[in-house]
Amino acid sequence: MEMNERDLHYLRLLAQQYSSIQAASTEIINLSAILNLPKGTEHFISDVHGEYEAFVHVLRNASGSIRSKIDDVFANTLLEREKRELATLIYYPERKMAMILRQLADHDEWYRITIFRLIRLCRVVASKYTRSKVRKALPHDFAYILEELLHEQESDTNKQEYYQGIVDTIITLDRAGACIVALAYLIQRLGIDHMHITGDVYDRGPGAHIIMDALMGYHSVDIQWGNHDIVWMGAAAGSQACTANVIRVSLRYASMATLENGYAISVLPLASFALDVYGDDPCTQFLPKGADERTYTDHERLLMARMHKAITIIQLKLEGQIIKRRPHYLMEDRLLIDKIDQQRGVIRLGAAEYPLIDTNFPTINPADPYALTVEEQAVLDQLQHSFVQSEKLQRHVRFLFAHGSMYLVHNGNLLYHGCIPMNEDGSYYALKVGDESFFAKEFMDRVDRLARQGYFTTDDPAQKQYGQDVMWYLWSGAHSPLFGKDKMATFERYFIADKATHTERKNPYYTFLSDVAMAEQILTTFGLDPATAHIVNGHVPVKANKGENPIKAGGKLIVIDGGFSKAYQQQTGIAGYTLIYNSFGLLLVSHYPFVSTEKAIEEEIDIHSDTRLVERVSRRLRVRDTDLGHTIERQIDDLNLLLTAYRDGYIKERR
Repeated sequence: MEMNERDLHYLRLLAQQYSSIQAASTEIINLSAILNLPKGTEHFISDVHGEYEAFVHVLRNASGSIRSKIDDVFANTLLEREKRELATLIYYPERKMAMILRQLADHDEWYRITIFRLIRLCRVVASKYTRSKVRKALPHDFAYILEELLHEQESDTNKQEYYQGIVDTIITLDRAGACIVALAYLIQRLGIDHMHITGDVYDRGPGAHIIMDALMGYHSVDIQWGNHDIVWMGAAAGSQACTANVIRVSLRYASMATLENGYAISVLPLASFALDVYGDDPCTQFLPKGADERTYTDHERLLMARMHKAITIIQLKLEGQIIKRRPHYLMEDRLLIDKIDQQRGVIRLGAAEYPLIDTNFPTINPADPYALTVEEQAVLDQLQHSFVQSEKLQRHVRFLFAHGSMYLVHNGNLLYHGCIPMNEDGSYYALKVGDESFFAKEFMDRVDRLARQGYFTTDDPAQKQYGQDVMWYLWSGAHSPLFGKDKMATFERYFIADKATHTERKNPYYTFLSDVAMAEQILTTFGLDPATAHIVNGHVPVKANKGENPIKAGGKLIVIDGGFSKAYQQQTGIAGYTLIYNSFGLLLVSHYPFVSTEKAIEEEIDIHSDTRLVERVSRRLRVRDTDLGHTIERQIDDLNLLLTAYRDGYIKERR
């Protein structure tokens, strides 16, 4: 066949890696074999909101699938208590093993039995992977030994002594404990092939930074940004409005651990300012939620309330500045503090007038209500500097940018956190910027790019500011795909008693969640086949305790916010969902509240989970049916073309 120069240029580059007919042929054989392996297991989790203990446990137990494997492999050979002990050992190997060994006289026999059991289980979880992939997952210190154990059958009479000899030598050399730990983590690693986080790692719970550490150490993960993530990302980028929001939310829920302990961000400048300006203010409306006398003293709660009010006023001013700076956001209705009549203690909203609960506004100048005082600006500059200079926060946010996005199309499914902004009639909402309009996928693509611009741009301050303002808009904007409401009623909740003003109307998207035609339209818009694809959505807690079904639109759309955060568990009645997509189809796992890591280890209390079938495929899915499979098929096509070039004399072999 004839080849053009462009094809030959590419094939010469490929020939540097596969320098002969034999090398190219071997790789084609290897890749073709991989296509026939079962599809890897994907797990989808959403809205973990800093609940690190429960989240880390779900990672360790692979959403309950490791215990299911134990039940399958040891169904008739282990007692229930032995299965529980083995499962807990796999989840927390160092701590559980130490606890078990303290109660045993014969350590060697326990080591021997446990290693054999773990090897047997590991063979099962490794069976859907190539030897090469398993080899790459093996810990360096035990790579050769574990590979031998995993691929030998102890029932083979020819190699029984060899197999036993390896284990006996491990024990004799006092390496059995380390071997068990290595096997436990290998089983965890192979239990999930890929993890999707559909938004909201941050806020509410105490350990978002711990969750981020876990994700950074995870073997394969992607993240679809949530509104609570983007506001932290904006603060890390230097957005003062995002910084104020992060601090306000942390104070509102008395959740300062991530801020102070996780990222070493000191709020002392804010505390000093708040005592100076609001030292005589009871700040009743700003007392933190969840900060009871068992956790904080009355003095500490009052200090937090004063800091809370101080940063709230700063936030309202900064947001007003953005709204004026970006008229295309169409958020003029959120310009509120200029509507305050301080003398009469009321505010006018539209045609109505409302009395204010709190009328102490010492830093608001009626002549220029959105201007920061010199003292407020000084405090804000110090706080901004702390966020920008926090090495750990910057490391985590760079990971969110590198592994995250506004949405993801993966293996025929569409993943996003919040919504596709819509109008009341079901048409897509268009963000208008000058003469251009952006909607649905174009809207998401544009704000994704601008958010990155707000963080990474270094040579154009105006461009950087534009991107940072977009990050704030994504946090709380009227048509933000991440927020999904017409307003964030921050001012009303603090200052107006009439709860009718507190209402935040959801985007019309949420009225169409059960509409099959709408789900199919969205899937088509994002280039997916509506006959086979699904939307995976987080953000809005599913009220399972009231009978709400997370599976919507005839199974085309699945909402997986089940309340990982304790703050939402009264609404949902459960403690989170995991959606599992394996080679047999889709499963939805609902989790019940996690007690604690200590009880999980000491009393072997696992998270109780219920599993329901969402969809079973007509034939078992293989790697060839995935995005990876399509990439491999293109590689095979290229290698076949290289073979042709070798055989037709266009390229010479290098031996």
